[in-house]
Amino acid sequence: MVSQISSELIHKYIDGCHMLHQHGLVDAYGHLSVRLSPSTFLMSRYMAPALVAGKEDLVIYKVEDGEPVDANAPRGFSERYIHSEAYKAYPSITAVVHSHALSVIPFSVSSTPMSACFHMAGFLGQKVPVWDCDTVYTAEDSHDMLVRNNKLGASLARALGDETGQNCKHAVALMRGHGMVVVAESLEMVIFRSIYTAQNAQIQQNAIGIGGAVKLFSAKECVDSAQKTSGGAVKPWPLWTQEVEKSNMYENASNC
Repeated sequence: MVSQISSELIHKYIDGCHMLHQHGLVDAYGHLSVRLSPSTFLMSRYMAPALVAGKEDLVIYKVEDGEPVDANAPRGFSERYIHSEAYKAYPSITAVVHSHALSVIPFSVSSTPMSACFHMAGFLGQKVPVWDCDTVYTAEDSHDMLVRNNKLGASLARALGDETGQNCKHAVALMRGHGMVVVAESLEMVIFRSIYTAQNAQIQQNAIGIGGAVKLFSAKECVDSAQKTSGGAVKPWPLWTQEVEKSNMYENASNC
């Protein structure tokens, strides 16, 4: 039950939803989740992330099938399978974001890959994978670009993996004509990665627009800069918390 989750985690989760909105990663659409156990995870009910305010807005889901633990839970997101299948595939993942950030979508439909070119986003590597729902759809599926079932969610999760399919290799996968999925081993880091993925995408687009050659990160630069920022959320998190908690836009009614 949601009432049994620590107030600290609930408070942090709600702030995270608000941070994603404040930084333009979500509007009325998009969502954040956090793993509670090997078999369960937490998400908000079907609502805009900026409006998530208290325990009554939260739902616990099963990793196995993406269905709510409580059969009487409020309506959830149709794309919760993005989250459940990522958790199922990779036990190391603790938090997931699905975003429609406008700066990343051009790279999901272009032959130019999104690549790390900004020192805060070395975790992107030299080529962010693009998952194409068209490779999974059957004639019976609704071709609405949404991840509405376990089959599509599992296929998207595989795009994050290595050649063996056993290990999570990528922190981010783009979704053609749709957005991105971002994963991390903590709630703080999934927010960090989401924000700096969108910034890297904007920087790369701006550099391409200037014209001339664009020098992207080498493999070692990706690894070393990612390592340098691996604990990077420690510094900005208090700032981002203050920004959303001092804003009249957001309400966080949880006790902490």
